[in-house]
Formats: sequence, C-alpha cells, structure tokens
Amino acid sequence: MNKERLLREFNKLISFDSPSFYEDEIAFYLYDKLKELGLEVSMDNALEQITGRKTKAGNIYGFLKGNTEEDPILFSSHMDTVKPAQNKKAVIQDRIVKSAGDAVLGADDATGIAEIIEMLTSIKEEKLSHPDIEVIFFVAEEEFGKGSAIFDYSKVKSKIAYVLDLSGRVGDAAISAPSIISFELTVTGKASHAGFEPESGISSIMASAKAISRIKTGRINDETTLNIGTISGGVGKNIVPEKTFVTGEVRSMNHDFALEQINNIKRIFNEEAVKLNASVDFSYIENIFAYKIDKKECVVQKYLSAVAKAGYEPPKLINTFGGSDNNTFNKKGIHGIVIANAMNDVHTTKEYFELEEFYKATNICIALATS
Repeated sequence: MNKERLLREFNKLISFDSPSFYEDEIAFYLYDKLKELGLEVSMDNALEQITGRKTKAGNIYGFLKGNTEEDPILFSSHMDTVKPAQNKKAVIQDRIVKSAGDAVLGADDATGIAEIIEMLTSIKEEKLSHPDIEVIFFVAEEEFGKGSAIFDYSKVKSKIAYVLDLSGRVGDAAISAPSIISFELTVTGKASHAGFEPESGISSIMASAKAISRIKTGRINDETTLNIGTISGGVGKNIVPEKTFVTGEVRSMNHDFALEQINNIKRIFNEEAVKLNASVDFSYIENIFAYKIDKKECVVQKYLSAVAKAGYEPPKLINTFGGSDNNTFNKKGIHGIVIANAMNDVHTTKEYFELEEFYKATNICIALATS
C-alpha cells in the first residue's frame, strides 16, 4: 500500500461534485481508472433510467481475471454523496481528515472507493496472487439504493460481497440490516371559516393529531423503529384545515413485522378520520429489504481470517439500522456484509476520518482480495 497515493486518490475523488443523481464526472473518471488498472469495465445508463436526464453515466462494473482457483470476490462502494456536496475539500489536523469548508467531507463513500482503487493498484504493482475480483461502484445509494436496484446482476460471478459503507471502528462489520419502508398520507377534511362557522368544517389536523397520539413511535422493539418525520397542513390561522400531509418511515430487521406496522398506521388514521367524517389517502414504498448473515457463513469467516492476516484484532460483528447497497446484494442472492471503511459523523459537515483507520481499511481489503 502506498499511503501518499491513497490519500491523493481520496482528494481526487472528493474534488468531484457528486450529489445523488449527478455522479456523471466521478463515474467517467472511475470508468477510465479501472480500465487503466487492467479491468474489463462497463457502465450502464442507470442515471438516465432513474432521472430521465440524458447522460451516459451510471453504475460501473469492473472485472479483474484472477490467477488462483479460489472463488470470485466482489467489492463495492457508492459514488454519490449527501448534500451539501459542492466544493468538497479536506484538511488534515493531528492525523484526522475533515471537511475544510461548508460541505460534507465525502468520506461516505470516497474512502471506500479509494481503498478499493489502492487495493487493485497494489495487486497490480506487487503482482499478488488473487482470485477473480469484481468491483461495482453504484450511483444513488443515498436515495435508498436506487442505482443498485436496477443493476444487471446477470454478469456478476461472485457469491460473496464486501460493501465498504459502514461508520465506526475499522475492522468491524455489519452482518444484518433492516427493511426500510417509507409512507406518506393525506388526510382530507373540510375547510370553513374558523370564526363564523367552525361547525361546518372538518379539521384534518385534528384527525391527524388523534391518530398520531395512538401510534407508538421511536424504538418499537429491539428490531424495529417507527418515525413520524413531517406533518404539515392548513392554509391560514382562521381557516379550519382541509388537508394535512404526514410522512414517516418504519425500519425493522423483520420485513413482515415492518409491514404490520405500516398496516397498523393506515388502520389508525382511517379510524380517526372516519370519526370526524374525514378521509385518508395512504401510500408506502418498500425501499430496501432486511437481511441477516449467519456468522458461520463463508463471507464472514473469510473476513475474520483476512483481518487476522492483516494483523488486526478480531472485529465486532454488529447489526446496523442503516441501509446500503448490500441490502440489494442479499436480495439478489449475493451474500454480502458491510465493512467499516473509515468515516465518522457522516451526513453532516463535521464528517471526518483518522488516517490510521484509512490505512487499516485498505490493508484489510488487500488481505481479503489476496487471501
């Protein structure tokens, strides 16, 4: 591993403005980068499919032919960042890399991409033995994995995957993640003048409030959370509100239980609306699906061996309430886990990582690819 080159690659990656749905520049750069490293590379038109915008950028797939008889292995990270994503710059203080401005740093997920690039570069330079290696860089991961959801998996040879997209101590890995189901609803009552004829009106806000008061929010149990995220309604302080809009989400390690919570929310809102002669228009989207990998599975045991080979202490195998492209991998029959790639306080302008953790994550990737 070349530490200076690794950090230089990270700075190059964050120099691209790449908010979700606008990953064009970084995608073209990475396409060329993988070709330079000797991979067979292809790029789909995922961004055009998702947005309707005319562009040739999309998910990137790379294949490096191996020179051992071991089974193929897949590495993945995503190209998009959350906002504010314009003019990202890094500064190093006391061996900690953080944002130098008002934008996010972009460690989520540029550290993961840089680590994969350095892994491939080291393998090429040192002529290391390795199995077939597959790499996928996705677009629109931050938007519930919209890029990975439409990728053509028929070309993928690997049965196991390592997704570099986890906060926290490098070495740790997530072996389970939840389903995330978002919902939105409109409660419709009847508008009237709140001073002259309040009796003629039907308050959509009142119906919504009564329903929300009956719904348990926060942590429902060890595997499930429920959140009412936004509520808005009415057009004036002297008008009985005709319409109220509510959005939220349910996360659960048990997909069926998540759906039960969604149906319960719908039932309660309908019950409270009927009491006031209001109505409810309810919809939901199953964004990603839960998975759980057994600790005895090959993908986990190979990871534990690689961490030991790299000379680090045994990792913690955790459950995460965050989603990633790995949810899609597991849905498609590719058993993957999410490994920490040196990023903290993600989705904020205080995002940072420690250099030693950055180097550690890269060493683990090299060990994984050559073990």
